[in-house]
Amino acid sequence: MSLVDLRRDGDVFVLTMRAGENRFNRESVDALNATLDTVEASNGAAALVTTGEERFYSNGLDLNWMMGDGAGEGATFVGDVQRMLGRFLVLPVPTVAAINGHAFAAGGMLALAHDFRVMRSDRGFFCLPEVDIHVPLAPGMTALIACRLSPTVFRDVILTGARIGGPDAVARGIVDEAVAADEVLPAAIARAAALASKDRQTYGALKRSMYAAPYEILQRGALP
Repeated sequence: MSLVDLRRDGDVFVLTMRAGENRFNRESVDALNATLDTVEASNGAAALVTTGEERFYSNGLDLNWMMGDGAGEGATFVGDVQRMLGRFLVLPVPTVAAINGHAFAAGGMLALAHDFRVMRSDRGFFCLPEVDIHVPLAPGMTALIACRLSPTVFRDVILTGARIGGPDAVARGIVDEAVAADEVLPAAIARAAALASKDRQTYGALKRSMYAAPYEILQRGALP
């Protein structure tokens, strides 16, 4: 089974991560980049929705892989993850994260890299737990989080490591809406479809201008 599935729902590309907790390792990052290549190479109206399966949107970096088979990649891999997040941030089509379950650490950052976010209201948490797992954030990751959240929420999510459910995430401005589990993907697709006809050149230029500073830091891919 492939790590990601990419299908079309009208003008909307739907990317489903299908690797359990959907942690990021070399294989999964390469697969996500390949899907972005496909979306960028398409013509006509388009938007992108990403989601996971069952309990997980994404639980972030695959630390077991990074300490095992991926140990030799070190800074290269962390840099590549940041560059992947940067691609999502400035992708020249509308993007919506359909957060079907837990979005932890870099998985939460992936959701933040989208233009809009729809989260499950009854179960699942958004969480940046680095303060509790003793993992400093890379500069690009900090810049991404800061460009998406208010200063107070930015402070709180990083320094407390709090687990934040859907309704609270809406109240804090982390996500745009929280809906029942079976409505997450349809709501995200509807939101994306409403924007899919936007001119790509203009849309991409606006995003590159809006997020020029965090994108540049993500592209550098520096370690903490």
